Amino acid sequence: MSKKILLVSRHAPYGSSTAREAIDVALAAAIYDQDIGILFMDDGVFQLLKDHQGKYINQKNIDSMLSALALYGIEKIYVHQESLDNRTITTNELILDDLQLLNSIDVGHLLSQQDQLLSF
Repeated sequence: MSKKILLVSRHAPYGSSTAREAIDVALAAAIYDQDIGILFMDDGVFQLLKDHQGKYINQKNIDSMLSALALYGIEKIYVHQESLDNRTITTNELILDDLQLLNSIDVGHLLSQQDQLLSF
């Protein structure tokens, strides 16, 4: 029986390996048929922006990793609406299409429904 696992990604895509590690964990858990979701909030919403230019800081773009989520069957991808609003980011600027926007109350409900929470 698979457990419901939610990864909460709160960090910008570059400057540390934290964002990349969150996606790596999600992909690895999906291989083992776990019920995986990922929530982008706070500065983690910057990971979802289109047209990253990581090459200018000698980093690989995170875009390809995000695109792999669907290939691994990770369909529960959530975004905290207030985090987008606070950073004046619109959904048109995001790389992934099948995102579920959640307000803070919805995030609280989502967190309470999980067997495991992993924060990055």
